[in-house]
Amino acid sequence: MSEVEGASDQLSEVSLAEKQKPAKENVENSPGDIPEYLCVTIGATVPTGFEQTAADEVREKLGSQSRISKDRGKIYFDISVESLSKVHGLRSVDNLFVVVQEFRDYRFKETKEDVLKDFEDLAGKLPWSDPLKVWKINTNFKKKKTKRKKLTQQNTVNKEMLDDGQGDMGAEKQITNYTMEDVLETIENQDGTFAETPILAYSKKVSELPSAIEKEKGVNENPKEEPESQVLKFRVTCNRAGENHSFTSNEAARDFGGAVQDYFKWKADMTNFDVEVLLNVHNNEIVVGIALTEESLHRRNITHFGPTTLRSTLAYGMLRLCSPQPTDIIVDPMCGTGAIPIEGAAEWPNCYHIAGDNNPLAVKRAANNILSLLTKSQVKESKAFWGLPIDAIQWDICNLPLRTGSVDIIVTDMPFGKRIGSKKRNWNLYPSCLQEMSRVCRPGTGRAVLLTQDRKCFAKALSRMGHVWRKVHTVWVNIGGLHAAVYLLKRTGQVFIEPSELEHEKETS
Repeated sequence: MSEVEGASDQLSEVSLAEKQKPAKENVENSPGDIPEYLCVTIGATVPTGFEQTAADEVREKLGSQSRISKDRGKIYFDISVESLSKVHGLRSVDNLFVVVQEFRDYRFKETKEDVLKDFEDLAGKLPWSDPLKVWKINTNFKKKKTKRKKLTQQNTVNKEMLDDGQGDMGAEKQITNYTMEDVLETIENQDGTFAETPILAYSKKVSELPSAIEKEKGVNENPKEEPESQVLKFRVTCNRAGENHSFTSNEAARDFGGAVQDYFKWKADMTNFDVEVLLNVHNNEIVVGIALTEESLHRRNITHFGPTTLRSTLAYGMLRLCSPQPTDIIVDPMCGTGAIPIEGAAEWPNCYHIAGDNNPLAVKRAANNILSLLTKSQVKESKAFWGLPIDAIQWDICNLPLRTGSVDIIVTDMPFGKRIGSKKRNWNLYPSCLQEMSRVCRPGTGRAVLLTQDRKCFAKALSRMGHVWRKVHTVWVNIGGLHAAVYLLKRTGQVFIEPSELEHEKETS
């Protein structure tokens, strides 16, 4: 019996708390067997500052209203389980969990011992049944965190086979033993191949793989029989915020986790676990949940990472701020690994996206990530197509090879001056960037969304460009512990005038 099937046996042992719906038959993996009554509350972590953006996306795509948590970076919304697969398709959320129970005004005891004893008693009183059914169904949709590591090891074997003279036939024989998703992961991890292989030729080769995979899939699959019974492995993760707590996160996780283990008879395992129970404490608010994601969804489109790779969820939030319209030309002049244009092409394919950077390594990473997205689309559709509405170019941000007034939207992550660039260089770079952006952006309708942690330097540069840029909105975000800002700017109707011409006019006047 598999680990997932073993969960259903555990469900039959769960005693329901008060106000919980009657227990039903065990939930099968097939979405068609989901009980009609099963509606649950989903919690999602999102980039801080973009909680409302995530709530708007949930309303548009799922038809559910969201509640923004007092603890920044989290939203909650109710869904029927039939919509669970759509939840994994949300582009603004990092991690997902199903809420077991929420206590909005929890009264902590005075002593640490009494508080921890309450946590122990709490484990046996929670309504676990429906959330565990959702966890079981969710195994059909979540992305496995360990898959990439295993396939990377297999790629090393494939490379050795090629070096031993087996050539393309040996590689093809190994590839065809994988599923479509496995082939995609294998292709992504062959570093150096992307830069040397033309996209169209590579696309043709990839488009032929799915049929070969399907042909051998039934022959080569010979899964080993699972043991008759298997105990689930779990861990408890406590996330605590607030100053008036007498206990630490580790103490709460330890005592609550011990009570969960006694209740379910699960086996504790901090690394190779099946179920992750979440204990989120924010001041006097407690939320107990079960994680639905093993790996953050913000990594969905990036396979080649750089020193400052932007999270895909944050890229989506920045793009959404400027409300892209069909046929808009959207440029990221400092693209890094290409997270912004890739996210833009995935969500707004009717726009045209241009990625550029002055660093050739960054452009190479962006091109590899774009090619990876193209490959994913081809494997998913089982057919070849000509490409994506993205171009990757190496250029000078202060001298863009674009016509004046030809760009509708500029979205970029500007150098903070820490791991990339320096604070001193930003004093000259930021004004030059804003000036060149004002040249290529359409007067009157153009807009820009710019992320930076060097707020003082940016404010100074923007004050000098007040005739061409108007600040509309600011979103405060947390980037790896750094307090940063996302600025939404509107291009004024002022026609761009070359600085040399402007100085000449001043001299003659």
